[in-house]
Amino acid sequence: MTEMQTNGTSYKIRTGECKDAEAVLDIHHAVISEGEYFIAVSDEFNKTQQQQREWMQGLLENDRETIIVAEVNGEVIGWVSFHSEKRKRMSHKGSFGIMIKEGYREMGVGKKLLQALLDWAEANPLIEKVSLGVFSTNHRAISLYKRMGFIEEGRKIQEFKLNDHEYVDDVLMYKSV
Repeated sequence: MTEMQTNGTSYKIRTGECKDAEAVLDIHHAVISEGEYFIAVSDEFNKTQQQQREWMQGLLENDRETIIVAEVNGEVIGWVSFHSEKRKRMSHKGSFGIMIKEGYREMGVGKKLLQALLDWAEANPLIEKVSLGVFSTNHRAISLYKRMGFIEEGRKIQEFKLNDHEYVDDVLMYKSV
């Protein structure tokens, strides 16, 4: 567990636990409802609390996966999860997703969560590559990933259709650890 302070707010970065499932799910719902940078839309995301607990338990029981949370005064305010590939020839890598609760963004929480994930990956002898996909319109996230050493390795052009006339590319990025 790591204690941090940003803009006068103290927060902790720690490995997630199954008891965090409800808070993680609430953040997931809230961020998806914003509708800006995620593949799923609100009515497509209907994971139950039990499914969320099972998902988190699966991450925590797998040596190639993890979930890390940020908390303020015992309240989970953000999280990053890492999912590995199951096939043998792809088991050296995985991808992550990250979500920060509104009101706690622009405070460095995402950077600290991502750094904790990279530290975990570097210490894990099974992981060699950390990957992600990000909407090409999410300039703030892309900037963070570049500052953290991620490199763009490709794009899927017009991968996401936002409406009848608007598409967004999927920017594929990676970092070797």
